[in-house]
Amino acid sequence: MGHSFGSIDELGEGYGFRKVRRALGVTAFGVNVIVMPPGYEGFAHYHDTQDELYFVHRGTARVQVDGEERLLGPGGLVHVESTTPRTVSNGGEDDLVVLVVGGRGGYVERDGHLVDPADAERRAAFGS
Repeated sequence: MGHSFGSIDELGEGYGFRKVRRALGVTAFGVNVIVMPPGYEGFAHYHDTQDELYFVHRGTARVQVDGEERLLGPGGLVHVESTTPRTVSNGGEDDLVVLVVGGRGGYVERDGHLVDPADAERRAAFGS
């Protein structure tokens, strides 16, 4: 099939990751939606090879990268190169919905790493 349609709501309920790539059959790049409750602290992480582009669909994201912190509202964007550690958290009082697109020369499978191994249990509990 050369195309597919979907919506964030069709991809799941509750908080955590919504697997856009899998559901829509995207093979050229990675793409997910992350839904976070108010005040949720994200995970510092980086990638081996894939850059990421974050797009705030709804809510307020607090993005920390290279010692800089920014609040991004709906329509806000940030691009982070692969090996640069970053943390995206919910910096607002409403649910945060962020579209994340990643890649370099095509989808490279899951290559993310937690900066702090102590976050592994909390990350696993956040959703699959």
